[in-house]
Amino acid sequence: MIGQLCYNNSNEFDQAHFIELERYVLKPLPIGTAVFRDMIQGGYLYVDKTRYIYELVRMYKGVYFLSRPRRFGKSLMISTLSEIFQGNRELFKGLWIGQQTDYDWTTYPVIRLNFADEPVQSAASLTEVLTVYLHEIAAYHQVPLDEGPPARQFRELIRQLAERNEEERVVILIDEYDKPILDNLDDLDKAEEIRKVLKGFYGVIKAMDPYIRFVFITGISKFTKVSIFSDLNNLDDLTLQTSMAAALGLTEAEINEHFRAYIDAFAAKEGMTNEAFMDKMRTWYNGFCFAPDGENVYNPFSTLLLFKTERFANHWFETGTPNFLVRLIRNGNSDVERYEALQVVETAFSIYDIRRLSIVPLLFQTGYLTIKDYDKERQLFTLSYPNYEVRNAFLSNVLDVFSNLEQGFSVSYLWQLIDALQKQDLEGFFTILRTLYANIDYDLQLNHEKYYQTIFYLIFKLIGLRIAAEVKTGTGRIDAVIELADHIYLFEFKLNQDATVALDQIKNKAYYQKYHLHGKPITQVGANFNTVTRTITDWQAAVVA
Repeated sequence: MIGQLCYNNSNEFDQAHFIELERYVLKPLPIGTAVFRDMIQGGYLYVDKTRYIYELVRMYKGVYFLSRPRRFGKSLMISTLSEIFQGNRELFKGLWIGQQTDYDWTTYPVIRLNFADEPVQSAASLTEVLTVYLHEIAAYHQVPLDEGPPARQFRELIRQLAERNEEERVVILIDEYDKPILDNLDDLDKAEEIRKVLKGFYGVIKAMDPYIRFVFITGISKFTKVSIFSDLNNLDDLTLQTSMAAALGLTEAEINEHFRAYIDAFAAKEGMTNEAFMDKMRTWYNGFCFAPDGENVYNPFSTLLLFKTERFANHWFETGTPNFLVRLIRNGNSDVERYEALQVVETAFSIYDIRRLSIVPLLFQTGYLTIKDYDKERQLFTLSYPNYEVRNAFLSNVLDVFSNLEQGFSVSYLWQLIDALQKQDLEGFFTILRTLYANIDYDLQLNHEKYYQTIFYLIFKLIGLRIAAEVKTGTGRIDAVIELADHIYLFEFKLNQDATVALDQIKNKAYYQKYHLHGKPITQVGANFNTVTRTITDWQAAVVA
């Protein structure tokens, strides 16, 4: 086959056929590496993002901050910047920045810190980590470094590197600047002490401004300048800027260009057209938006794992869920239902105080909510889940934390509930629902209605994600609508009342009318949950005539 593609009948090399072959050669996927040099020299599939970097580095001076969720390419961008500022132009042959004639590729000394590399468990261990990093960098550049606090050593390192040459300035690249804080949010006193050390350390950057050519800082959370970067009043925050909206993540155009061979192979294996495959991929992994008028991007990590495993799954979410988020939701009595369409102003994207953490900015910064719309006149952002992967996995995780069941065990109940509905076995359905509640630890069950309402919401929302449920009607909001292939169920739940009250509400508001034209039998179900016995006490059902 290769011979047929590469040579014509006269055994002469056929360039056109070779290009066609090259299209179907699957380049290795860069999973497990965020090192730019390794990706280029190893022939890995690389999506060229250097045009975004060029706009930053071509300026005489820049001090930038960029917040993005984990595994979105922040470390690769830091690695790419490091190679650019070390003047390694040969690595960028054929890439966008390598073709620009107005960038001079001057070599600068680079100070690069990556806080993802070392676990930090206290302010003292952070001080030790910083000291080791600074001494390693000083040894690499062959400059002496005296003992002392990290902030003083950092200042001295910058000065010495810059003064070795009158024209030389220093480049500072800091990856995951906030990880030491985020890793210790379960102990706020410890997190506050770590924040103070980092604040003093980062403050050196502004003080040494005359010696600095370029600064780039990445992280997940976006603490206010007052919290962390109080002295960096020249810090340019790129997080919500349209010009950088697609700098990390993969646009659909980039996927169609660089992953075409993978798409062709995977779609053929699944017996799907390319269009149907892309529709499914779009539903699962697209939808992240990082600016009011920014382009949607796919999660790059999920995209790579999708093509590696040839399986649609919660690839990104399974790499490590920040459990402190769902604990905040549970303990703070947060309204999970609002996350489907949450309206906020821009100031809601920043964290102000470690001791009074707001769940909304954390959910946005960590990637569980994203921008879906922006009202320019009112300056209101509408946030929601980016895609199926995030919505399904996040709600499943929240249900696990609320129920305190073994990870994934609560989700197994969902399939049992679906099976019961498909058999039109409401008695079995409520038996399973009671079993789920019976497995919730007594100490975990909170004495307020919102806790139980959230459990109901999570269960039926997750069922709906699996069978495309609809939950809104023209006459009001019903608790849950489950539409199967051959049946529709309308559910209304009450707390400490009577199932008759719930059923009467469905009938009186005529919720069924919205579904009458679907041509399926409709069953209306009312149920009551008793907060004293902590279970469903009774239920009633009526079929729409």
